[in-house]
Amino acid sequence: MIKEYKTIHEYGEDEVIIEKSRFIGYAKPVETEEEALEFINEIKKKHKDATHNVWAYTLGMNMDIQRYSDDGEPSGTAGIPSLEVIKKEDLRNVAVVVTRYFGGIKLGAGGLVRAYTKGAKIGLSASKIIDRILYTDIRFKIDYTLLGKVQNELMNLGYIIKEILYEDMVTIVVYSKLDEVEIVKNKIIDITSSNVEIEQKEDFYLSKYNDEILLD
Repeated sequence: MIKEYKTIHEYGEDEVIIEKSRFIGYAKPVETEEEALEFINEIKKKHKDATHNVWAYTLGMNMDIQRYSDDGEPSGTAGIPSLEVIKKEDLRNVAVVVTRYFGGIKLGAGGLVRAYTKGAKIGLSASKIIDRILYTDIRFKIDYTLLGKVQNELMNLGYIIKEILYEDMVTIVVYSKLDEVEIVKNKIIDITSSNVEIEQKEDFYLSKYNDEILLD
């Protein structure tokens, strides 16, 4: 599994008027080509009266799949610029659609490139560009007398305490970045004088937006 990658958090939309033409940018996180095409078709259906519904998407951790459509705009002026916005932002598993309602003023090739670039950008911004970071669930089972000490240490070090389970002993559920797992394990072993049971569970991704971790 890749340690970190960029994508978008949720469905988003925004719009802009350029030379009397209305451009509506849509974006959505997608996991499969089927999902991407379903999203594109939804927007096409919603705006079947639009002049153009231009789209682009990338899939896979290495952007293995890259697709786009100019949807009737001059070749290279719409679909590729939209795809380039996704690639320049280094986003994985993302689909964008830029809908245009023609306002009567022709933009020319350069104007179209700028307009569709803008349309894709505002759609992606509305969807919240995030970092997906690989974390591990670690559980520290300790005696009640050690709870305050361990909890303070974890908080001071900036680890995420997901929950504390109060049973015959206390279990502190901690989310740690994958490359910091051994550091936190050794730290807790040290401050508890090895009076701790450690269980490492599954790896998973958490989202970071504006330097804050988004917990479900």
